[in-house]
Amino acid sequence: MENFKVGERIVRRDVHRSGRVWSEQALRVIGDTADALVAACAPGAGARWPTLYAKARAEDDRSVRTEAFDAMARGEWELAPGEWQETELLLWKPPTAWFSVNAFYTGAGLRNWYVNFEHPIRRTHEGFDTFDLTVDLVIDPDLSTLTWKDEDEYAHVRRLGIVTDTEHRAVELARAQVLGMLEDRAGPFADAGRWAVWSWNPAWPLPVLGRDRESP
Repeated sequence: MENFKVGERIVRRDVHRSGRVWSEQALRVIGDTADALVAACAPGAGARWPTLYAKARAEDDRSVRTEAFDAMARGEWELAPGEWQETELLLWKPPTAWFSVNAFYTGAGLRNWYVNFEHPIRRTHEGFDTFDLTVDLVIDPDLSTLTWKDEDEYAHVRRLGIVTDTEHRAVELARAQVLGMLEDRAGPFADAGRWAVWSWNPAWPLPVLGRDRESP
């Protein structure tokens, strides 16, 4: 499959092992090489989430997130339309990695780095499929402080069987890989200064869902 073009709209999908889509997010391509696919979005970009997950976001209620995982385990969820909110996002996804490195920006600049542990890329004509494995790593802008996030939810989805033993082993290896990248200042961390001053190109239309692939 050919590489995506800079500025092209793509769709990232989280796809459950059942084949059902758990979420969708519209992005624009910043770069696409053998090393990594880099994509971005800004507030207002199109998304779809499970209704319970959308409720948890709206009410800032983590107990509803737990309900959403329970529904996933039962195979009982519906998707609701949504929009990316609050931050600009820059995403770096190596093709075979069990993680992506994300950077979140506000009007004040880079807010934090965020490592999402997830399945490797499965490219589609519309973008790529992956699957979020719940646990995350939050890193301060200057790379000095690391905070593991959602370990309790990760334990819960492990108990539910959403994350299998094979996936768990892949996550453990990916954790070590990311910590090594940080220590060696490799991957996007090798060019952290340039990432820190990135901002969304205002000339680009916000990516949306439900259309054929497009470029601005």
